[in-house]
This record gives sequence, structure tokens and C-alpha cells, in this order.
Amino acid sequence: MARTPVWKSIAIALTDDIAQGRYETGGKLPAEAQLSARFGVNRHTVRRALADMAAQGLVHSRRGAGVFVAAKPTDYPIGKRVRFHQNLAREGRIPAKKLLTLETRAAGLREAEALELQAGDPVLVYDGLSLADGQPIALAQAVFPVGLLPGLHEALEEGSSITKALKRCGVEDYTRRETRIAAKLATATQALQLQISEGAPILRTTSVSVDTAGTPIEFGRTWFAGDRVTLTVGGDT
Repeated sequence: MARTPVWKSIAIALTDDIAQGRYETGGKLPAEAQLSARFGVNRHTVRRALADMAAQGLVHSRRGAGVFVAAKPTDYPIGKRVRFHQNLAREGRIPAKKLLTLETRAAGLREAEALELQAGDPVLVYDGLSLADGQPIALAQAVFPVGLLPGLHEALEEGSSITKALKRCGVEDYTRRETRIAAKLATATQALQLQISEGAPILRTTSVSVDTAGTPIEFGRTWFAGDRVTLTVGGDT
């Protein structure tokens, strides 16, 4: 009767640990040395087990950080109305946003074109980190025309969501006029903020949102961690 390879037995045991909730989604597994001691094997055997689990999408490694339990990717609809909190709540995740920077500066050429401004016109730039269940899933940058939205800086600084902040400025509703999606590789700074490896796959969306009169009010760019989010397109979400 064929015996189960030792590395396979280790993979099965660790998979059961994850299924039983002993290691939470996004949590770090014990170091190789600890696992080697636990199972009475060398590190090579442990690495073989972890490699098999990674191939199944159960865990993923971060260079210099260790091996972590992989999270199930969150479906994130991209449609006419994209609302971060609603999208995550619909998936049963707990949404949160962290403000990184908020500044007024001159519009660049691409920003001015998207917002139908002159290059150099003042814009308000919001940079934030989006989280699901406490885990970073995206870096977001939103650029707004200062002249059309007085009071927006204060509203965002107070912690209002973008949708609520825009309402305070008189924008009751807004929709996406266009969204472009491109595959990229994480830079060192993006990797640090998203807690992924440098060079890991990310998805970048570039969008323009307009108010009910069709006036551009937001030029947005978002960088999603590729293994944590699945972008879905279609419908009027």
C-alpha cells in the first residue's frame, strides 16, 4: 500500500489548521524552523509542502516577511456607479479607508484633460488606502476641480467618504463616464503600502466621473492588489 509522502501529510495538516480557523485569512503561518520542529522534518520538506499549498492558492509568500494564508478575492463591480463601501458590504466584507495625503496643487496635463480644465488650474488630490476586513486591497487617488467643489477639502479632511463629501458640496449623484483597466507590476512603495511583494501583479483602473449635468468632477486612479480583488464589469452598478 502506497504511503503518503511526508510533505503531503504536512500540507494536509496545515490545510486542516486553516479550515479549522487556527490561522486566519491574511494571517502569517509559523516560520519554517517552527514548522520543521513541529513535524520533525527538515526545511526542504516544509518548503515542498508550502509550495504545494501555494499552487492551490491556499497561501502566498511575501519576500522577507513569510508565508500568509491567502484571502478569497473580493468581487468588485466596475459600472456606472462605483461605491467602495457598498461594493465591499455587498460581499460581506468590512470596508475602511485611510487618508494618506490631501493637497491642492496644479493640474497635470492628463488631469486637466480629463476634468476639462486648463493645465495648471488648481485641483484637490486625495490619496487613500482602501481596506477590507483590515487588509489593504487598493491604493486610490482622486483628483477634483477646486473651482467647482468649494468646501470639499474640509469635508474629506473630517473623514467623510468621497460620496458624502461631494454631497456636502452639492453633488447629489455622480456616475462614471469611462473606466480603463490595465495590468501592472507593483512598485516598491505600492508593495509596502499594500503589503505585497515588489513586482507582484496589480490592476490599475483609470476613470472619469461626471455629475448629473455631465460635468467632470473626479479623475480617479486605483491600484488593486491582484490576488485580493476580482474586477467585474457589466450592468449599472
